Amino acid sequence: MAQDLAPIPELYVSYDSAQKLKLEAAELISHDLTPRQICDLELLMNGGFFPLKGFLSEADYTSVVDNMRLADGTLWPMPVTLDVSPDFAETVAMGQDIALRDQEGVILATMTVTDKWTPDKSHEAKQVFGADDQAHPAVNYLHNKAGSVYLGGPITGIQQPVHYDFRARRDTPNELRAYFRKLGWRKVVAFQTRNPLHRAHQELTFRAAKEAQANLLIHPVVGMTKPGDIDHFTRVRCYEAVLDQYPSSTTTMSLLNLAMRMAGPREAVWHGLIRKNHGCTHMIVGRDHAGPGKNSQGEDFYGPYDAQDLFRKHQEEMGIEMVDFKHMVYVQDRAQYEPADEIHDKDDVTILNISGTELRRRLAEGLEIPEWFSFPAVVAELRKTRPPRAEQGFTVFFTGFSGSGKSTIANALMVKLMEMGGRPVTLLDGDIVRKNLSSELGFSKEHRDLNIRRIGYVASEITKNGGIAICAPIAPYATTRRAVREDIEQFGAFIEIHVATSIEECERRDRKGLYKLARAGKIKEFTGISDPYDVPENPELRLETESVPVDNCAHQVILKLESLGLIKA
Repeated sequence: MAQDLAPIPELYVSYDSAQKLKLEAAELISHDLTPRQICDLELLMNGGFFPLKGFLSEADYTSVVDNMRLADGTLWPMPVTLDVSPDFAETVAMGQDIALRDQEGVILATMTVTDKWTPDKSHEAKQVFGADDQAHPAVNYLHNKAGSVYLGGPITGIQQPVHYDFRARRDTPNELRAYFRKLGWRKVVAFQTRNPLHRAHQELTFRAAKEAQANLLIHPVVGMTKPGDIDHFTRVRCYEAVLDQYPSSTTTMSLLNLAMRMAGPREAVWHGLIRKNHGCTHMIVGRDHAGPGKNSQGEDFYGPYDAQDLFRKHQEEMGIEMVDFKHMVYVQDRAQYEPADEIHDKDDVTILNISGTELRRRLAEGLEIPEWFSFPAVVAELRKTRPPRAEQGFTVFFTGFSGSGKSTIANALMVKLMEMGGRPVTLLDGDIVRKNLSSELGFSKEHRDLNIRRIGYVASEITKNGGIAICAPIAPYATTRRAVREDIEQFGAFIEIHVATSIEECERRDRKGLYKLARAGKIKEFTGISDPYDVPENPELRLETESVPVDNCAHQVILKLESLGLIKA
């Protein structure tokens, strides 16, 4: 593969033009970008998404979704679209310029709107991700977070997003190309990762660089990854802790502000094109590269080698060569890592390996992580962020009909946890939150969703800071509960408890007379009467409260928390 280190086209205007555009943009309609859109815009502007000149037009989008190619035939596997709300879309006319701003209102670019359409998101999900299954994080994002209207058009870059963290480690494609030119690196193999580096990764990258006779670029993603992944601050500290294990003359590290879609085979090709734009000649493609895990049936979304097969099929056209990811295991008898499929005396030696699940268990329970598996400095960084589970913050989230007993059990649980001591406990009961946090909200679906998201936000902050949040709203919608779970699981455990009291029993208990008013039509959109309740499919615990004392229900929760290691037995 030939390496072209000439500067790649960017979408930025000159400094003087940018200053002029900033003043003119004050008159334009503004769109405040989401975190994912900011990641996409940065790579559009700096050439990481070359040859794209902006967010995809409808013709390009349709061709990418169906054929993995732009309308002109250029290989491009991933839709990069500006999704907006219908209300915002109505304010925009064809040919109009809009200002694209970050979440603080700082202008980053302008865009000339050439296309506006409502996509078939189910079709997009099936084509791009292989299934319209909301167990896939990007499909869930597509249906429940992304705007329902897409805008397309060319971008005029004014300034790049500001990053206050690890600034010396962030390079544009042209900065990396210039670095490779300066050092005379003709072959560069990129290592894509969203996880901390352990000894097996070090051995893998050494072997890949040796096999390709290339220098090594460790190129971790620090934009958006899979919900539940270790935060990028911790990961970058882990990378820096082991960088001195690599020869500085042949290895460098740079951070990539990419919003991953976890799209498996298509994502692997996308990563290859992005690395080609950054000046790389080779890329390590892993087993189940960028896979999101299990689908709704408990099976992997993609086959283990689907990504490698698709990358291999297109690598010549892409201009970047694949280096197979070898599954490395530790051979105790020889005290070294070896590719699993190259060990010919498997029956005569002791082979050791620790899976990601096992590593998380050991971290959660404060168990030893052997030096043959990881570097002490990496383990130390992970332990700072992931203390033993009995010291972590967590959220207990009760859901059920009005009058099911959520608040009563939550209060009893709070008292039991406070009696134990050790961590601050906060009760976020539905009525309390309505009074102090959401007093201006009504009871429409939109307002009820917003109320639950506010509860989730406060609970995530409590969890992040090592406390215990007990939430007891009705929370009737599964998609909203899932969104709250994702927000909280970045920082600690989320325990969903379905208080499974029947609607008939709730009506019988109805002290406030709400069900009677709802039956009479005096309360609109009342859960269980005139509005649906999505029964949790797989809660951590389901409580039957009829003829069961409150104390017993609360004790069941305590036993569950003990079994999960969140409180000490």
